[in-house]
Amino acid sequence: MYAITGITGQVGSALGQQLLAAGLPVRAVVRDAAKGAAWAERGAEVAIADVNDAAALTQAFHGAEAVFVLLPPTFDPSVGFPEARRSISALREALATARPKRVVVLSTIGAQATQPNLLNQLGIMERELGGLDLPITFLRAAWFIENSLWDVPTARDEGRIASFLQPLDRPVPMVACADISTLAAELLQQTWNGVRVVELEGPARISPNDIAASFSRLLGHQVVADAVPRETWAELFTTQGMKNPTPRMQMLDGFNQGWIEFESTSRKGATTLDTAIAALLAR
Repeated sequence: MYAITGITGQVGSALGQQLLAAGLPVRAVVRDAAKGAAWAERGAEVAIADVNDAAALTQAFHGAEAVFVLLPPTFDPSVGFPEARRSISALREALATARPKRVVVLSTIGAQATQPNLLNQLGIMERELGGLDLPITFLRAAWFIENSLWDVPTARDEGRIASFLQPLDRPVPMVACADISTLAAELLQQTWNGVRVVELEGPARISPNDIAASFSRLLGHQVVADAVPRETWAELFTTQGMKNPTPRMQMLDGFNQGWIEFESTSRKGATTLDTAIAALLAR
């Protein structure tokens, strides 16, 4: 049995479908029965568990051959990341009690970075779960190409996209969710001992200008990337409703300054930028 958390999200959903298509038993771990109905129709077993409920997670992981762990993203965390720490604590307790044969944890590029930033949440998760006496793989994925979904309306209607990644010609490690789920499915079926880190990016690094060019090719009209001035970020994010924008800004600084990077040699996915952007335009 393969227990999948985050199965209603982009990576988890693709992963669940891949495992079912391969004839493998899947247990969809969801917060409520309504979210699990579609997975039950596909033939998956459904377990109801909130990510902060250690007892429910333990039951969801019980008897599983492998577990896929995904920490729900918190883009506007409180100081010290208490939201993430609460979820990580529940996940750690559940895994320690249920003791699946192996665990694959979706982490991030730069999880090892010591500089303060939003991705420290995943570094905390790696340290806490990495202390378990279980075979655990941390799958550190690059910046999701699917983050460009929010660019679709302005690219289509105005021929422009706003970029916090800058300078605009600087390539950044990016990857499509399809490549993440494919590798996660592969890792879940492997056998290993101890803790390991696997890092993943797409076939080529991508700049904001590259994303604009991809939109241009696929939409049939010119699309230009505009750099959002660094000095406007705090006010902009606050206006958008964020209470603590500093970690997000620090993360963007890390990508722009190059200290959010992979720790070792990364694996390469197969999905091209144009393929990923075309899928976003088709949504």
